[in-house]
Amino acid sequence: MNVHILNKLFGFVMNICRKHNIDESHGLSHSMKVLHYAHEIYETEKLLEPVLKEHEKIIYISSVLHDMCDKKYMNENDGLKNINNFLVDKIEEPKIKIINDIISKMSYSKVKKEGYPDLKEYNEIYHIVREADILAAYDIDRAIMYSMMVDNQPYNKALDDSILLFNNRVLKHIYDGTFYHKSALQIGKKLHKEAFLKLKLLKNNKKELNK
Repeated sequence: MNVHILNKLFGFVMNICRKHNIDESHGLSHSMKVLHYAHEIYETEKLLEPVLKEHEKIIYISSVLHDMCDKKYMNENDGLKNINNFLVDKIEEPKIKIINDIISKMSYSKVKKEGYPDLKEYNEIYHIVREADILAAYDIDRAIMYSMMVDNQPYNKALDDSILLFNNRVLKHIYDGTFYHKSALQIGKKLHKEAFLKLKLLKNNKKELNK
């Protein structure tokens, strides 16, 4: 995808983050990280499924914009309308509909509650974007920041909540079928090891602080 469109996408993300006070955990750096992982998965999977090349633009746009309608920060329908208005002169209308379907149905909580949607020929790209978002969630500092900035928790409580989240959810992803593509699972295994070591370090630091 060309740099001109990326400039506009990230500019839109910055504007929405300012307008809705979206914190760092779901802001610009998160969008960039999800785009990075989506690109990494896509580059591997397109060798196995060349048809994915036709949908590269949808994958990247969905990855960058996926949290710009997050109900934690705004009314989801209003967020989707803003995204649609932004995209109307940048991509064909049928593709905007697919982007809507992907970003409105990919959250971990929705998948756990409703299961995976049937997006027909777009199922593969849906999972690429969803998996990229899951991979970005292996950053425990992100979880701590969210707890502090959105839930207004002090650091020690945010740390406890984040450790619990990782033990109950994040560190189970490589075992519980969360990953659809083998390439995403391989990245997940690497991130799992790194997160496990970071978690161990944070727990040890916590013990030292409590002495």
